[in-house]
Amino acid sequence: MPIPEMFRGRLALPLIGSPMFLASGQELVLAQCKAGVAGSFPTLNARTPELLDQWLTHITADLADWDRAHPERPAAPYGVNLILHKSNPRRDADLDCVVKHRVPFVITSVGRPDAVVERVHDYGGLVFHDVISVDHARKAAASGVDGLILVCAGAGGHGGTLSPFALIGEVRAFWDGPLALAGALSSGRALRAAEIMGADLGYMGTRFIATREAAADAGHKDMVVRDGAADIVYTPVFSGIWANYLKNSVRAAGVDPDALAGRQDGGKDDLFANLDGKPKAWKEVWSAGQGIGSIHDVPSVAELVARMKREYADAAAQPAAFVETVRTPAGALA
Repeated sequence: MPIPEMFRGRLALPLIGSPMFLASGQELVLAQCKAGVAGSFPTLNARTPELLDQWLTHITADLADWDRAHPERPAAPYGVNLILHKSNPRRDADLDCVVKHRVPFVITSVGRPDAVVERVHDYGGLVFHDVISVDHARKAAASGVDGLILVCAGAGGHGGTLSPFALIGEVRAFWDGPLALAGALSSGRALRAAEIMGADLGYMGTRFIATREAAADAGHKDMVVRDGAADIVYTPVFSGIWANYLKNSVRAAGVDPDALAGRQDGGKDDLFANLDGKPKAWKEVWSAGQGIGSIHDVPSVAELVARMKREYADAAAQPAAFVETVRTPAGALA
């Protein structure tokens, strides 16, 4: 199963840092790429198209400087996330800016990526599309994308509900291109497990919230470190799309997280009757994935990636050790 050419020789780990609204800024992306992880950010994190142009100019120049200074350890490629839904008023302007800067890879979400694929391929870039179902994966594949991102159960933000065992198995039946897996990845061990299941790359967001370079609120970082999987609530109430949020941030925003159970829509007035309107998703109600139970500190990105490399290497060695035990008479399987 292929790793795209632009990633080869530039990754310390087979990993993409997923684009997180508000949390993924220039500092985080640059730190990820220099540490050997493909960094990315949502175009909407740059609050105007003009600012996006400035960000892309800076990131491109900074990484080029890094490569000249570190030819033995070039930076990983960076990418941006484009929201394709018609409700995004900046969709076309942001795509124009992406094409102008020849961004190495583009992650498309919430819509058909056909037009983006054509324009990005024209300059040699790649398009990854995130999906939560087999049907979505088939449609994205038919659109000509270069890679699929399977957003499985437990992923922070707009996560799906399918087990990675189920989704990877069905998608691999018709897709032999690059495949990234999202959903509660928080360690090098989890990353290695994703590969064993059939993914080429991991897609990790929440673990990077709790890093020094992330632009997330300090309270958000503290909550990610302190809380566990039981403190996550899955609801469409705040953004109109099903997503995973930290219960304690919901509570701090004045909403009882237990009152969200069974809600199938974007929220009713009675939930917010005592508030000044619905709390804002991502800004006031914070997102996180179910993997937070294994997050216990706020290191630098470089420190985190070094740790994950050790975990990944240890996990990669374990299956071989297991095989050796079952080959011996004492450990032979019946």
